[in-house]
Amino acid sequence: MTQETQYDLIVVGSGAAGLSCAITAKARGLNVVVLEKEPVFGGTTALSGGVLWIPLNHHGRKQNPADSVQAVRTYLMQETGVFYDEESVSAFIANGPRMVDFMESKTQMKFVPTLYPDYHPDVPGGVNIGRSILAAPYDIRQLGKDMKRLKPPLKTITFMGMMFNSSNADLKHFFQATKSLTSFLYVARRLANHIRELALYKRAINVTSGNALAARLAQSALDMGIPILTSTAAHRVIMEGDRVVGVAAKATAADGGAERIFSARHGVVLACGGFPHDIQRIAKAYPHVRRGHEHLSPTPESNTGDGIQMAEAVGGVMEIRFKEPAAWMPVTRVDYGNGEVGVFPHLLDRYKPGVIGVLSNGKRFTNESNSYHDVGAAMVKACRDLPETAMWLVCDKTTLGKYGLGYVKPSPMPIGRFVRNGYLLQDKTLAELATRAGINPTALEQTVREYNVGAAQGEDPAFERGSTSFNRYLADPASKPNPCVAPVQNGPFYAIKLVMGDLGTFDGIQTSVAGEVMRSDGTAIKGLYAVGNDRASIMGGNYPGAGITHGPNMTFGYLTALHIAAVANGAGQAVGREAVPA
Repeated sequence: MTQETQYDLIVVGSGAAGLSCAITAKARGLNVVVLEKEPVFGGTTALSGGVLWIPLNHHGRKQNPADSVQAVRTYLMQETGVFYDEESVSAFIANGPRMVDFMESKTQMKFVPTLYPDYHPDVPGGVNIGRSILAAPYDIRQLGKDMKRLKPPLKTITFMGMMFNSSNADLKHFFQATKSLTSFLYVARRLANHIRELALYKRAINVTSGNALAARLAQSALDMGIPILTSTAAHRVIMEGDRVVGVAAKATAADGGAERIFSARHGVVLACGGFPHDIQRIAKAYPHVRRGHEHLSPTPESNTGDGIQMAEAVGGVMEIRFKEPAAWMPVTRVDYGNGEVGVFPHLLDRYKPGVIGVLSNGKRFTNESNSYHDVGAAMVKACRDLPETAMWLVCDKTTLGKYGLGYVKPSPMPIGRFVRNGYLLQDKTLAELATRAGINPTALEQTVREYNVGAAQGEDPAFERGSTSFNRYLADPASKPNPCVAPVQNGPFYAIKLVMGDLGTFDGIQTSVAGEVMRSDGTAIKGLYAVGNDRASIMGGNYPGAGITHGPNMTFGYLTALHIAAVANGAGQAVGREAVPA
């Protein structure tokens, strides 16, 4: 059976970009539907940190009144290099703050400022504070019956299902729980509330980070009467002449599997999350995968490049252009037992004093306290001629007890099961540890010996850990004189093996500033748009700061909706250009 439903606008994908586009279009008077492949909504957003990089937003201006359009432009010119796009950057700078104001005034969306520096604060135009904002925590009981349709957070970065703020503020209390009465009481309250939530609702209710961002956006869409049709997988764009007029979608087998035709008067927006699980495409795009090396992505497995494939089928263009085609994230494989496996993204441990990263040759290769993307890019390059793209984080007993390592929690949490299942390697000496891990033992001993000489004084002459405000932000301020540096000296010693993963793809469909999908001849496919990770990133394959995915994605989702509404209302196609500041 075929069921036909007509809307003004169809948005394919329920992450932050798609929902921002749908909400804005609805506010401009369009009748909108959101189609979601999975049985839950939220996409990659629900698994993320929930941070947006929006320079000059009103929260950031209070933190850093001296920031300016020129400073942001200078920074992005430095960061994007040959891929700098003046028109897109100008549209982003002008409309990011407007998007924030719209969302906070018209929807359930609320943001809070963070203390994140730019990831390269010492580059011209970089700042130490004021550009990254965070979705405020949210009580998902407000979703009512739709609460069960919110995608859960990434299991590996929760504690018994409890979430932490991406701002790192409450996580610091957990590290200090055995040393500070204030932190102990904070943790006790959090645990008590969480246990109560699990007993009543089987999941955390007060969500943070990306789960809060996804929940707030979904609630806003539902409040506005926008249907979010889950288990509805769009697989084909429908053309009438040279114009897109709808999509064909299939329900899951559990829901009958029938094809449904959704007609769109004014457009279809592809927001399917990029291609991190498109096996054939990443085999061409990712240099380490081309070598036959392992890759593990913590993004939703449903992100198989559907939007890109649909666009290409009607003449859209997607090229692998960027040197770094994805947002790299070193990860570890976590074995939960009973055949269940998770992926742990290494967001925090690399910054802590007393943790170093080495390759199989036993040598350090980068500043471990740089961003995950920078460490990942360095790892891909350094392992070019090695048998695998992998690094090992190494620390001693004191450091493990203070901070944990990867999925292993700090003292007093037990570590025995991680040693037994091989996730955490343990041995009395560095040489024995290296042999167990498959690392060159002589080289590892020499690396640690040389590192410890400077580390005893809080120095890292080889890679200058702790030299930037971003290095220091996620480190341990109690470690003096350098919050990122301490010796590796008190056995037993520990190691875990990291391989390459990603937080999403950067290369994507070629679009106009307004999000129109472009053909190879430079003309737009009428009625077809791309937002989010389906659209090529304006960052050119670099990662300048916390939230450089959500910030531009929501901004251009907002701009694309304004453009579509302007065209639908006969106002022309100036949206995006008219917003550029003089």
